[in-house]
Amino acid sequence: MSQMIDVAFDAMEFAENPEPRVPVVLLIDKSASMNGQPIEELNNGIKVLWQEIQADTLASKRAEISVIEFGPVLTALDFATVLNSFPPTFEAGGVTPMGEAIVKGIASLQERKKQYSASGIAYYRPWLILITDGAPTDEISPAIEAIRMGEEAKALNFFPIGVQHADMQVLNLLTSGKREALKLNGLNFRELFLWLSASVKSVSQSSPGELVPLPSPMGWTAV
Repeated sequence: MSQMIDVAFDAMEFAENPEPRVPVVLLIDKSASMNGQPIEELNNGIKVLWQEIQADTLASKRAEISVIEFGPVLTALDFATVLNSFPPTFEAGGVTPMGEAIVKGIASLQERKKQYSASGIAYYRPWLILITDGAPTDEISPAIEAIRMGEEAKALNFFPIGVQHADMQVLNLLTSGKREALKLNGLNFRELFLWLSASVKSVSQSSPGELVPLPSPMGWTAV
């Protein structure tokens, strides 16, 4: 019954808002090591993302955000525009099943693209954003292969972002050397999400398939 309701809601949403979509999946590490100030800053930062996109008339109609938290791996928010959703609130706990989260995120993007196509909705290349402060506690080989295949097919853009004690060597392995993993400067989540919202707004103002220069990530990254 729940799936039927979701399908009906999507059909209604697409009919009322036939704008092309910018699908964004946030993979959020909320493991126990994020407890305290890190999870608090993350929760404050993600609210900024919603506020900034809501303030842009076009991006608010085109950007669709899904949030997958780990561990355990759970869908905290299914695909929705910021006008039809609220930013989730995270509570730290658990381990770091990063590989499982990435595979789930890519599978959810593939399913969402099928729904766009079935409803005649154009879409931009999806974004997969990983934010983690640790190292994976599961096997990441399937995730590496899924990312490689997705990027080679131009089916997604993958951005790994390390926080505090994140294993940057592992994050660079995920990109197969094609894109350098970015290190967050301290707990600068607010500036990170300001950059993400500016990037999403830039993409949403273009035509699907058009190459768009993204804002520089300077200001929230660490050297």
